[in-house]
Amino acid sequence: MLDKEKVGREVFLIREESGIPLIGCIAFGLIDRGTNTIQVRPTSICPLNCIFCSTDAGPKSRMRQVEYIVELEYLVNEFRRLVKYKGEYGIEAHIDTVGDPLTYPQIVDLVQELRSTKGVEVISMQTHGYLLNEHLIEELEAAGLDRINLSIDALDPELAKFLSGTPSYNVERVKAMAEYIAKNTKIDLLIAPVWVPTINDTEIPKIIEFALSIGAGKRWPALGIQKYIPHRKGRKPKNVKPMTWKEFYQKLAEWEDVYRTTLILSLERDFGLHRRKMLPIKFKKDEKVELEVVGPGWLKGELLARGRNRSVTIVGIPKSLPYGTRVLARIIGNKHNIYIARLSP
Repeated sequence: MLDKEKVGREVFLIREESGIPLIGCIAFGLIDRGTNTIQVRPTSICPLNCIFCSTDAGPKSRMRQVEYIVELEYLVNEFRRLVKYKGEYGIEAHIDTVGDPLTYPQIVDLVQELRSTKGVEVISMQTHGYLLNEHLIEELEAAGLDRINLSIDALDPELAKFLSGTPSYNVERVKAMAEYIAKNTKIDLLIAPVWVPTINDTEIPKIIEFALSIGAGKRWPALGIQKYIPHRKGRKPKNVKPMTWKEFYQKLAEWEDVYRTTLILSLERDFGLHRRKMLPIKFKKDEKVELEVVGPGWLKGELLARGRNRSVTIVGIPKSLPYGTRVLARIIGNKHNIYIARLSP
């Protein structure tokens, strides 16, 4: 799974002894957005090349220069430290990567460790299901996984392959795994297609019908339809114009009436999301700071650096710098403790 030829690029393993903080970089580690949900990102690798991918994931990525994997013990220890800070009650650990969590070699162990953490009430995971099989599903159930958010973007086999950018993608197999989850395990299933206008318009009603027919959504909603949003460094299908939020929600409301199911979701009502104290912001926007280069950046033209116990992505790098180099940089982004900087002249 970690073979460079399959992944498409080098894999950078982040260990505790590396001293690379797990807070600060969007591509790995932990993300705290000031709620009771903590995003857990153990890997950035993805086996698919979805044509609408906002993070340009997969072996055919043109923007990525490296993939990350985080050492299990380091990730779990830092997660537990964050839970203690936020309060050891009502926590949801949401495993959602800029790739696919199932590429993490110790995904079952990770779920088990999260389950044994005081204060964790829900463990959820986002995946396209390409790597799912019955044995893995059973292992995840036994480890304590509560919900799988499964992205199925089309039921038509050829269209599903086209959307995934992967000729070997078999939607019939993914459907079978979805049905197995819904009918044979305690894991709840939420099917989460990305609606790409003019490409899979007619597939969305079929996906709704499929989700309801197999019994998805016992504790949480059965569906979480996602609006396609183009991102500057993501993939953009040709001749696709994003719909407005008004158009999107109007259509969801129509389908709610037709199928008598919840499609317009509320994170607070449907998932129990609530505000919780957030880790302190360590760098102010526009602040000039000294940082130490600690590794390759996730995307081309980037470096990974650290300072004040946070990871920082330095963008706009014309050439690589040796690890350990200390540089002066200006912070250009700090939202939710995700830091972006540029070298300061």
